[in-house]
Amino acid sequence: MKRILLTGKNGQVGWELQRTLAPLGEVIALDREKLDLAYADTILAAIRTVNPDIIVNAAAYTAVDQAENETSLAMRVNAEAPGVMAEEARKRGIQLVHYSTDYVFDGTKDSPYGEDDTPAPINAYGRSKLAGEQAIQATGCRHLIFRTSWVYGMHGKNFLRTMLRLAEEREELRIVDDQFGAPTWSRLIAEATALALAPHREPEGLYHLASAGHTSWHGFTEAILGLSRNLRTREPSLTAIPTREYPLPAKRPFNSRLACDRLAQEASIQLPDWRVALGLCLDR
Repeated sequence: MKRILLTGKNGQVGWELQRTLAPLGEVIALDREKLDLAYADTILAAIRTVNPDIIVNAAAYTAVDQAENETSLAMRVNAEAPGVMAEEARKRGIQLVHYSTDYVFDGTKDSPYGEDDTPAPINAYGRSKLAGEQAIQATGCRHLIFRTSWVYGMHGKNFLRTMLRLAEEREELRIVDDQFGAPTWSRLIAEATALALAPHREPEGLYHLASAGHTSWHGFTEAILGLSRNLRTREPSLTAIPTREYPLPAKRPFNSRLACDRLAQEASIQLPDWRVALGLCLDR
């Protein structure tokens, strides 16, 4: 049985990974209290104590707008910490699994982004996540980096849960309709990770991992409202607005679509359409 060190166990993806990784070995799942990625010494101490065969780093600084004012902290957690893990993984000859984001791109491309497209992040969060990817790659350790997008689930803080809450509180929801991406259920990310780590599959390198299809935040909200009527007592109106009418501290890419062909071709792993996944999530 392999020993798997999982960070960020209370996050959206980490919470799901505790279940999906269990068939692969002994999962030692740590939260921020036990392993704070802002401090390199706690990272090394945890790895040396657990002595894992695989490190799965599901922890991250994810406050996109707050990162504009906490750039140093975002860089420590999202860039420096993965580099520390990767260097220790290299020394031990073990694998590191890490998660990145569509926000490494500027969103100006007309078609989905592939793994070979040049990153150009437009906010502090995206820059920190890109730096994390580069830090891992620079060590030469065995690694698996998944770039994903618009992650949601029924656990943790995310767009789906926010919309379900606001639908009960407000008469009208005004949602941006000119940013496009693929909402991706955290459970499917965790299940895809387990598949990728299974014997005889084991892809290595950088891969895009997101649901098939795409929509806008407005389209995502429309689907949420349509599929959750039996979960709610109120029915708010829904209004589409442009990004300029909902200014935020951090810029967002208008195109967050990710091409996931490489993972499908090399590891036979492909996520279903975002609408199908959303229905499954709400059913549960």
